[in-house]
Amino acid sequence: MVFVYNKYMRFDIVSIIPEAFGDYFNQSILKRAQDKKKIKIDIHNPRDFTTDKHRMVDDSPYGGGPGMVLKVDPVYKAVQSAKKKTRKKSRVILFSTRGKRFDEKIAKRLAKYDQLILICGRYEGVDERVAKHIANEEISVGDFVLSGGEVPAMLVVDAVARFIPGVLGKQESLETIKGSYPVYTRPEEFIIDKKKRKVPKVLLSGNHKKIDEWRDKH
Repeated sequence: MVFVYNKYMRFDIVSIIPEAFGDYFNQSILKRAQDKKKIKIDIHNPRDFTTDKHRMVDDSPYGGGPGMVLKVDPVYKAVQSAKKKTRKKSRVILFSTRGKRFDEKIAKRLAKYDQLILICGRYEGVDERVAKHIANEEISVGDFVLSGGEVPAMLVVDAVARFIPGVLGKQESLETIKGSYPVYTRPEEFIIDKKKRKVPKVLLSGNHKKIDEWRDKH
């Protein structure tokens, strides 16, 4: 069963290094989805919401300790600016190693919203007031540490967008419909390490019942 929800969705990403996203959102499925106005992706730089001449978004932690902490005020202002982009159902997410582990179940749940505001941390962390009073929830993409939340943001946008009607086109992906299983294409035989590596015969049989059974087993 394919889960689909909204007809249009906004992704507003709060990041101090918007250039980190490069061309990822301007390629393939996500680009077509934006062109068809199925999704909208905007980047909000907290530096644009600072008031000092140096556009400082970080400061040393109270109580001492290594590194710098992302300040609450520019993040708050960036989130508030993003919220003004829609009057519909919104969800604010902070990427954190202590957050809930992101999976397909969470992606489906998040796809029910009209807007996701994704806060990308940097440095030694984000002022705790962001987690407690600005974000609706914290999400982790795995048991490892990254330099910031930009990669998790791209991952979440990609995974959630697939549940928006029309993003994948009329033919939904095989993995979305039935889950992941081995796939093959031409040529039928290919030599790897001096051995012939062949496509399983059942996939060449034309017997869709047997093919489905084979896929269910794998």
